[in-house]
Formats: sequence, C-alpha cells, structure tokens
Amino acid sequence: MLASFGQSVVLAQTNPVTVAIWCGIAFIGMLVLFLLVAILKYGNLWFQGFMSQADIGLLDLVGMGLRNVRPEVIVKAKVMAKQAGVDINRKTGLRTTDLEAHYLAGGDVMRVINAIIAAQRANIDLDFDRAAAIDLAGRDVMDAVKTSVYPKVIDCPDPQRSGKNFLSAISKEGVELKIRARVTVRTNLEQLIGGATEETIIARVGESIISSIGSSENHQNVLENPDRISRAVLERGLDAHTAFEIVSIDIADIDVGENIGARLQADQAEADTRVARASAEKRRADAIAHEQEMKAGVAKQRAGLILAESQVPQAMAEAFRAGNMKAQ
Repeated sequence: MLASFGQSVVLAQTNPVTVAIWCGIAFIGMLVLFLLVAILKYGNLWFQGFMSQADIGLLDLVGMGLRNVRPEVIVKAKVMAKQAGVDINRKTGLRTTDLEAHYLAGGDVMRVINAIIAAQRANIDLDFDRAAAIDLAGRDVMDAVKTSVYPKVIDCPDPQRSGKNFLSAISKEGVELKIRARVTVRTNLEQLIGGATEETIIARVGESIISSIGSSENHQNVLENPDRISRAVLERGLDAHTAFEIVSIDIADIDVGENIGARLQADQAEADTRVARASAEKRRADAIAHEQEMKAGVAKQRAGLILAESQVPQAMAEAFRAGNMKAQ
C-alpha cells in the first residue's frame, strides 16, 4: 500500500497538470492568508475610509505599512478633507500619494489639512502644494492662515526683542520725541516662503518713523497731527518682499523728551566760552612774559649804566697821571 502511495506521489510530481493545480492552490491559500492578515490589521481603517468615501483601498493601507507610513494619519486626513468638501479626486484633487510624500518628508500632515480647510472656509486660495511647502519650510501654516483671516498687531519697538519701550526721534528744531507705534499686519501667503519676518517689518517701520520726524520742522506739527507720520510711513511700501501685508500703522503714544538742540547749543556755548577763556589766559600769559622781558631789559641797561659810571673815576685818575688833566 505504501508502495502504491509513493508511486502515486511520483506520478503526481511528474504530471505537469497536477503540479500546476497544486501551485494554484498554494497561491490562492497564500493570497487568502494575506487578505486575512490585511483585513485583521487594516480592516477598521479601510472600513472608515470606505464609509467616508475617502478613496483609500486596502492595498493602499498595506503599502503605507510597508513604506513606514502611519495609515491612520493618512486616513484621518483624507476623511477630514472629504467631509470639509476638499477635492480628493486622484486625478484633479488631493491624492493619497501626496499625503504620504509629505509625511515621509517630515511634514505635519494634519496641520496642513487643517490649514487647507480653514483657508477654504475663509475663501483664501491655498492649495496643498503651497501649504506643504510652507510647512516644510518651518513656518506654521495654520498660524499663517489665521493671521490672514485675523490680522496681527506688532509693537514697534518690541520690548521683548529690543528691550526698548519707545523709539527716539529728533525733529529739525532739536526736540526729542518718544514714540510707540502699533503695526497691523496680515500674512501674505504668496510671499510667505522666502519672505522677510516680523523683525524686518519692525526695523523698516521704526526707521521710517524716525526719518519722517527728522524731516519735520518742529515737534509741534507731529504732536498736532500724528496721523501724518503714519500715513507717510504707510505710503512707502515697507511690506515689499516680506511675508506680511501692512494693513495700518497707528501711533499709540507720543511723549516729548529732552530738547537736544538747546542742550547742544548750550554745550557749544560752554565750549566756546572755555576756548575764549583759554585764549584770554594765553594772551595774559604772553603779556606777563613780555613785561618780564622788558623789566629784564631795563635791569640790563641799568647795569650797563652803573658799569659805565664806575669807569669814570678810573678814567679821570689815568688822565691825572698822564697829565692830561690839572687840578684847578
């Protein structure tokens, strides 16, 4: 009996039809086993996507697992996009491969989807490619969308960044004005990538305010019409090549500081007085020196006179000895 079974096995191995049948049975068994494992592992996610019409197949979920992508993140993102009315068509809209690529690149898929949904609700043109680029560039894309809807107020100067509470500007007459401004900005999504940040806006606005006040004839004009300064600054297009659009510039506070011009004039007058005193002291010293020179000259002449007078008796004595003079 064993011999007959062995012969049948040998005949089965040598029969090509039988080998093909066994291979087919083995393949079907492996396929069924693969499907069972996939259903047990990804069945809930697939059913969730299927009921939400998220256009994610079971094989897509298996492929995500093999590519080290968290399927639950992709499914949740596509379900949210579908429910929010975002186009998720594989040909014309948001594709599953785009979400996977952004996830593998280190991006935050859920933040990008939330930003796209918020932008669509606010009627802002923001597609997935731009949102993903903003996210990968290190910018907070959700905060950018919020700032586009609700403008942001920036203090100029910012005490937390510069440590100063006001800008110091001087008018032509030399009076110092201490100014604090508030800049209202809205995110410019088109220039968010590569655009300058808040620090550039603060620096440009501060420089323009100081320049505008410096060109004013006197500080009273600025105090009477501070809106002239804000309008002049706003007209200069300070938001060029930045990630923001300046909505308004408001002068929050103006205080009168020191009269720098008067102090400089007083210091100059004091310096001129010191120079005049030094010059007068020099002239007095020269006069005293000249007086001493004259006194020395008089003393020298007097000494010569005394020397000459001392030679007179000697000359008379010699004259008597020589007989040139006789006593009367």
